[in-house]
Amino acid sequence: MKKLILSACILLAITQISKAQKGFKSLFDGKTTTGWHTYNKSTVGSAWQVQDGALHLDPKTKGKDGGGDLVTDKEYKNFHLKYEWKIAPKGNSGLIFYVHEEPKYHATYSTGLEMQVLDNDGHPDGKITKHRAGDLYDLVQSSSEPVKPVGEWNKAEIISNEGNLTLILNGVEVVKTTLWDENWKNLVAGSKFATWENWGTFTSGKIALQDHGDEVWYKNISIKEL
Repeated sequence: MKKLILSACILLAITQISKAQKGFKSLFDGKTTTGWHTYNKSTVGSAWQVQDGALHLDPKTKGKDGGGDLVTDKEYKNFHLKYEWKIAPKGNSGLIFYVHEEPKYHATYSTGLEMQVLDNDGHPDGKITKHRAGDLYDLVQSSSEPVKPVGEWNKAEIISNEGNLTLILNGVEVVKTTLWDENWKNLVAGSKFATWENWGTFTSGKIALQDHGDEVWYKNISIKEL
């Protein structure tokens, strides 16, 4: 009887996990960079390597044109994105979304919003409000800081649906705001992006992993279109 109950519990747990993942599609297969390319290019920079099921940016291997931000081949409008990241000591990176890819814009952050990836204690940006791990970069400060110690994996989620944006870090909702309304325009006007052409105005775009020149890892990247 105990074995039957245990088996039933395991089956229930598997079913619940399956339901929770229903509709999510992997953006990274853990083996190749299929589905990604360097921003405004057709290939992937050699500094981005697949190691142990993760996308690893190793600045030491850059060479000429070996880095750059990675972007998805596809654009997304309303979505629920899940991913894991870890950063090296003194490191800086970010997950950038609603990226408009066009030669006139020189970088992913020229148009896209960023959920910050950072060593809060070791990188200078950690001393700047709205620049710490989990923040909506330069716009909204996290309500709390459930970030793991440097070198440990963090689980992050970005949910954007009809302008309603939620950022989640390690299971904790850290940012909630609305995009593209008057309040959003005021937030942008009070940020470093105030005079940037079309910044934060695109309602559909690509997802990017930032090359900020520091070592960083990303894995288990999946998305559900809403």
